[in-house]
Amino acid sequence: MPIKWVLCWQPNAGTTINRQILIEVSNCVERINGVKEGGWNNTFCFYKPIHKEQANESEIPQIFLGVSLQEQPDKFYMTLIRQRLIVEAKSSMQIIIENFQSYRMKLAVNCEGFHYRLGDFRVRVGKVAPINSENLRGIVMEMEYLPISSWKTSHLIMSEFFEILKETLGKKSLPGHFVQTEPKISKFGLSDQYTPQHIVVQYASILAQMKATSQSSQATRN
Repeated sequence: MPIKWVLCWQPNAGTTINRQILIEVSNCVERINGVKEGGWNNTFCFYKPIHKEQANESEIPQIFLGVSLQEQPDKFYMTLIRQRLIVEAKSSMQIIIENFQSYRMKLAVNCEGFHYRLGDFRVRVGKVAPINSENLRGIVMEMEYLPISSWKTSHLIMSEFFEILKETLGKKSLPGHFVQTEPKISKFGLSDQYTPQHIVVQYASILAQMKATSQSSQATRN
């Protein structure tokens, strides 16, 4: 599987994320000859246990992240952050979870936007927002390099391409910048060869960062 970096938009202090930033980022990708090839959509669901008995609280994970990736439509990934475990299952697992009634969905968010091709690179730019809501939670960018699937080997060329993107975005004087949250790949027992589980770990880290940024902004306003 080709290597992929998932980046999130970090707003400057005192600023908020808005749709105009998303438009400007997309325009910048097109400005460096990105060819739009269509849309993309990933879904993330946070599940919380339903405690029918008090004893269950110490026996089951308190919360887990369910991930549905557009490029893996027949798969569903369950991420237990504290246990540093990712479980791959069939997409029907979501229905099983709901029917079993041990967990309930606490929050569901979509990451959706557009997919661009730049030679051997693929770039996806999109918004993160709760399902059935216009409340923007964040902006993400996926950078993919098709010829390489090694996490370590790809670092130099991915970093160079990221610098090109940052330089292009810097000319727009936008109130923020993209950052890469280095995922703790080894702690999840993942190898150097890229897999969908690597994507899941990156998104789990980014969603946690978005939550922290949102809480910090709310504290500042209060």
